[in-house]
Amino acid sequence: MFAGTAAAQAPSEPPRTANVNLRPIPDGPGKRVAELQGLDKVTARTQRFYAPVGEATRFGTLSITVGDCLVNVPEAPPESVAYLTIVDNKPGQAAEKLFAGWMFASTPSLSALDHGVYDVRVLSCTMAQGSSPSSR
Repeated sequence: MFAGTAAAQAPSEPPRTANVNLRPIPDGPGKRVAELQGLDKVTARTQRFYAPVGEATRFGTLSITVGDCLVNVPEAPPESVAYLTIVDNKPGQAAEKLFAGWMFASTPSLSALDHGVYDVRVLSCTMAQGSSPSSR
């Protein structure tokens, strides 16, 4: 469904999607963010949080960086997709990259984080006003 063409881009940029219906969030006040939901499987607690595009956000021991966040054009079915890079920073251990790829709000199991303690899923792409809500 989505094919990356990373060869023509810098390594730090997410691969482009082949879906012509996807586009960045229209410009407006605030900053582009991905609304994410994290689950701590040990405590069974969920948390919704905002991760600004291009910045790292913490959830437990995870560092989540949103490379891009896209939405469908208005005439297409609603969809939000985000390119996430997730790194586990356990204390006293080397950082471990767990995931790098596109996550889809409508089908979270299509491309999911496989981790024993945490689940992360994309809920939407939006514009955040003012200061971003704190994350764990």
